[in-house]
Amino acid sequence: MTESPSTAPAPRRRTHTSTSLRWLLPIVLVLFFLAILIWLPWQARQMESNERQEQLIADTLWVEQTIRFQMGRDEESLRSLGVEIAAGHLSAHELHERMARLLKNGHELLRVVWLKPDGQLGSSSDPLSEPVELTPASKATAEITRKTRRAMYAQPEVQAHNQTAAPSAVLMDYHVPLFRGDDYLGDLVATYQTSALLDEMVPWWFAQDNQVTLVDRDDKVLARRAAAGPGHGIYTHKRALDLPGATVTLVTDSVKSEPQLLPNLLVGSVIVLSLGLLWSLLALWGHISKRLAAEGALRQQMSFRTAMENSLVTGLRARDLEGRITYVNPAFCQIVGYPAEEIVGKLPPMPYWAPEAMSEYQARFASVLAGKVTPQFETIFQRPNGERVPVLVFEAPLVDNHGKQTGWMGSILDISDRKRIEEVNRQQQEKLQSSARMATMGEIASMLAHELNQPLAAISSYTTGALNVLDRAHEDHKPIDRGILKPALEQASAQAQRAGQIIRSVHEFVKKREPLRQAVAIPSLLDGIRALIELQARQSYVSFHTDLPADLPPVRADRVMIEQVLLNLTRNGIEAMQHVQPQRRILNVVAQYHADADQVSVAVIDQGHGIPDDVAQRLFSPFFSTKAEGMGMGLNICRTAIEFHGGALTFRANPQGGTIFTFVLPAAPAATTQET
Repeated sequence: MTESPSTAPAPRRRTHTSTSLRWLLPIVLVLFFLAILIWLPWQARQMESNERQEQLIADTLWVEQTIRFQMGRDEESLRSLGVEIAAGHLSAHELHERMARLLKNGHELLRVVWLKPDGQLGSSSDPLSEPVELTPASKATAEITRKTRRAMYAQPEVQAHNQTAAPSAVLMDYHVPLFRGDDYLGDLVATYQTSALLDEMVPWWFAQDNQVTLVDRDDKVLARRAAAGPGHGIYTHKRALDLPGATVTLVTDSVKSEPQLLPNLLVGSVIVLSLGLLWSLLALWGHISKRLAAEGALRQQMSFRTAMENSLVTGLRARDLEGRITYVNPAFCQIVGYPAEEIVGKLPPMPYWAPEAMSEYQARFASVLAGKVTPQFETIFQRPNGERVPVLVFEAPLVDNHGKQTGWMGSILDISDRKRIEEVNRQQQEKLQSSARMATMGEIASMLAHELNQPLAAISSYTTGALNVLDRAHEDHKPIDRGILKPALEQASAQAQRAGQIIRSVHEFVKKREPLRQAVAIPSLLDGIRALIELQARQSYVSFHTDLPADLPPVRADRVMIEQVLLNLTRNGIEAMQHVQPQRRILNVVAQYHADADQVSVAVIDQGHGIPDDVAQRLFSPFFSTKAEGMGMGLNICRTAIEFHGGALTFRANPQGGTIFTFVLPAAPAATTQET
C-alpha cells in the first residue's frame, strides 16, 4: 500500500504557523505595554504643562481684570469730581481735600491736578502745588480730549524730572476734560506710576510664581515685578489692558520649568501597572453610583423647584417667540384669576387683558414679535369677575443650554397694595399741605386784621361824609351836589374792593381742593399772593421787589402748592431780616428761564442773618425749627411740593449777606401754555 507524498508536510506547516502566532502575540503585547509605559508619562507631562499654561492664563486674566477694575473705579471718581468742578460746587479747600482723598484711597495714583486751559495749575492733591509739566504724549492727549470731550489715557513715558516719582519712573496720565456748557475749563489729570500698578494690584502669591511686566506698543518695558527672579520663558501670556488712548500690555512669565520626564515615568508605570484593573472596576462602580446620585439629585431639584414656584407670591410666565404662553405658576393664575389650563398654549389676545389697555397690549405684543421687549413696565390685568389688578411686569430673554433664545420669561408682581399706600400717602400729603396753609394764615391773622382795618375805616369815613352831605341837602332843601358825593363813594368802593381782594386771596389760599397741574405763569402766580406778601413785608418794614422777564414761559404746576412754597419762603426771608439795618431789609424774587434744561428757576433772596453750618445740615429735616413756636415742617413741605412737580429746592449763601432759596420747575409744553 503506498502513501501519497503530498500529504505529509501539511501538519508541520500548521504547527509552525500556530507557534509563530503564540510567540508573536506576547511580543506584540509587550511592545504595546512598553509603548503604553512610554506614552503615558509623556502624556502626563504634556497635560501638566498644559495645565500650568492654562492656570497662568486664568491668573493673568484675573490680575488684568483686578487692575482694570481699580482703574475703572478711579476713572469714575475722577469723572464725578470733574462734574462737580464744572458745576462750581466745590471750594478750593474742598477740591484739594477731594483730590487728596483720591490719592489716599488709590495708592496707585501719584498725583491729581486740575490744569486750566492756559496750562496754569488750578488745584492739586499736593499741598505744595508745584508746577506740573506734561510730557509731549500727555499734551497731545489733552488736545484730543478737549476736542472729543472724552476722557483718555496718555501713552506712558519716562518723567525723570518729577520730584514725587522715582528717578526713572514711567508715568501715565489720565485726562478728564472739564466743560461748563461750551466753555472749556481745562483738564483734570490723574497720574499713575506704572510700577505702583504692579506693586499695589498684583497679589504676592502671583508675583512669587511669575515675573509680571507692563510693556507699551513697542514692547518697551514700562514696569516689572519679579519677586522670585526672572521668568524662564516657558509659560508666558500677554493680555492688553483696555485703556482708551493708550496701549499697555500685561505680560506674565512663569518661573517654573518644564516637568521632568523620568520621575513621571517611574511613578506613572507603578501606578498604571498596580491600579489599572482596580481603577477600571472602581471607575465603573463610581460611574454607576454617580448616575444614580445624579438621577436622585435631579428628582430632588425638580421637587424643590416645583415647591419653590408654588410658594412664590410673584407670578411667573414664559412665552415663546410667537407670544404663546408656555408656562405659568400658581401665583400668576391667582393674580389673573384664570386656571393654568385656560392660559397655557394661548396666543394673544389674552383673556386677562383689560379692554381699556388693549392698544397698549397690542403694541407690546408687536414688539415681542419683533424681538424687542420692555424690561419693566406697569399695566392692568382684568380678572374674570371684571376686577382690575395693577401689576408690575419684568421681562427677560429665555435662553436654552445652547445659548439660543427660545422666548421670554416674565415676573409679575401684584402692586395693588402699593397703589393703595401711594394713594394714602397722597391724601396725607394733601392734608399736610392744607394744615400748613392754615398754620400760615394763623401766623398772619393779626396782621390781616390790621390790614383790613384800614380799608374798613376809610369806607366808614367816606360813607359818613356822604350821609352828612345828604342830610345838609335835605335840611337846606337844596339839590344834592354830585361833584362832592361821587368822589367819596368812588373812594369807598375802591377801599371795599381792596378789602375784598385781600379776603379772596386768603380764601383761595386756604381752601381745600384736589391738586391740579396746569400751565401757570409765574407773574400771575405772584400777583395772586402779592397782597399777603406785602402785608407781612410792611409789618417788618421790608421792601419787596420782583424781577420777572417778560418772555418767561409758564410752568406746569399746581397753583396753590407753588403759592404755598412762595409764601413760606418769602415769610422766612422777611423774618430773617427783622434784626438787620432798615436799609438792608430788601426781599427780591427773581425768575429766570434755562433753555438748555427747559426749566424755570425762581430765587427768593434776602439779606438777613444767613444760615449757620450746623443748621444747614438739618434745614429740610421734619420737625426741625430754629423758631421757638415753629413746627419745623415749612421747608420740608416746600421741598416735598417742589419734588412732587419734578423739580428741586436748594439754598446757598447770599454774597451780600443772607440766603438765596432757589427752586426749579419744568417749563410747560408749548401745547399747554394757555393758562386757565
